[in-house]
Amino acid sequence: MLLTPTAGPTEARRLVLRRRVRLLVAATITYNMTEAAVAIIAGRIASSTALIGFGLDSIIEVSSAAAILWQFSSPDHERRERAALRAIAMSFFALAAYVSIEAVRTLLLGERAEHSVVGIVLAGASLLIMPMLSAAQRRTGRALGSASAVADSKQTLLCTYLSAALLVGLGVNLLLGWWWADPVVALLIAVLAVNEGREAWRGDACCNPVAAINTTKDSEPACDDGCCQPARAAFPDS
Repeated sequence: MLLTPTAGPTEARRLVLRRRVRLLVAATITYNMTEAAVAIIAGRIASSTALIGFGLDSIIEVSSAAAILWQFSSPDHERRERAALRAIAMSFFALAAYVSIEAVRTLLLGERAEHSVVGIVLAGASLLIMPMLSAAQRRTGRALGSASAVADSKQTLLCTYLSAALLVGLGVNLLLGWWWADPVVALLIAVLAVNEGREAWRGDACCNPVAAINTTKDSEPACDDGCCQPARAAFPDS
């Protein structure tokens, strides 16, 4: 027997959640524009592929966030869900392609990156800031049952992983002089980006709220990532 809708989030609550998504995305865009400028300039000075890739990721993350702003600028944001997810997936793939090409070129040519204290400080700051933005957006996206908002929060979370990886690469280069650590870290970043891109393209970032609602009482849950819980709670068994 199908679950029968009885009561869902009020329209006022949905308006609050949509407004919160837009505010969080605006904060992410502002931070990432600053981060991109600092990282690319510092990366050019130090000839660091990983640092430049980190800056380009910030630009790509802005494009991903812009897709969310476009989606939630419409009162009927669910209709734009698939298009937003595809845009986010393409942003992941674009990052992976650029970083991979540059990292391989650096390894083959043996180009050595200079030390970058600015890059280390920037990576440390992002390691603190981005997890908070990601967690807030993920919670809001799950409350709305929006796969695209959750996927964008993963894009933001990837920035945390990038920050940690970049910190390791730059730190090892500074302390031990291991120049190859920089492009190797960049390749690891590319692998993470491809994986997240595939999930976004398939829509795996969050279960489909409709699928969750249509789950029968005796069947397995549509997903187990916690994303469909708001939808199932709003449509209890009849």
